[in-house]
Amino acid sequence: MLHRPATIPLRPVLIVLHQERSSAGRVGQLLVEKGFPLDIRRPALGDALPRTLAEHSGAVVFGGPMSANDPDPFVKDEIDWISIPLKENRPYLGICLGAQMLVRHLGGKVAPHRQDLVEIGWYPIRPTEHGRLLMKWPKMVYHFHREGFDLPNGATLLATGDIYPNQAIRYGEKAWGVQFHAELTRAMMQRWVVHGASRFTLPNAQAGRAHLEGRMLFDAHLRAWLSNFLDVVFEDELQAVG
Repeated sequence: MLHRPATIPLRPVLIVLHQERSSAGRVGQLLVEKGFPLDIRRPALGDALPRTLAEHSGAVVFGGPMSANDPDPFVKDEIDWISIPLKENRPYLGICLGAQMLVRHLGGKVAPHRQDLVEIGWYPIRPTEHGRLLMKWPKMVYHFHREGFDLPNGATLLATGDIYPNQAIRYGEKAWGVQFHAELTRAMMQRWVVHGASRFTLPNAQAGRAHLEGRMLFDAHLRAWLSNFLDVVFEDELQAVG
């Protein structure tokens, strides 16, 4: 884990959330530990996104209950906005919905599984050769989604899965997308298990107890991966002030 002295300022990371009570979770905690201030905005609730990322170290766009295919104006605006970090070559990390928005922006498709299978719970992933060269990956990750994305033209597949084959992608040098959730704290997972219980009967979903049991087994590796992954995503910004 890379940390910077408090006397060396880092520009804030733009945090895009999609619900009033959503949290940046462990992503936010780890970024703060690494020295990044957070600029939290909720476009779904009327917050504007910046017209440039010149004053930011990059952006992290999180998940939400909506779809990247929804007709809501803020969804389209967010997808269009991704042109800014891509054009300015600033770090962009999309998590679940944020990854699907990146794929939509790049001309790819977001859709449910052909047999309506979901990933809700803990499921295995495997790094591709590109992923293995980049870093060490966890074997099990936490999911909570009903749609997946295809691999857009020009994107590199970093990790794959059994049900949804595209689990982590990279576009260019600084745009990243992951289908799974490494950001959940224990309190966040407990809330998701309570409020999302109605989805546990969907095809291929796991029962609530498996979510919490899986956390005890797999979460330490997932957290370690997340810290290292954030170092990779924001490598240039961390090195610039090091």
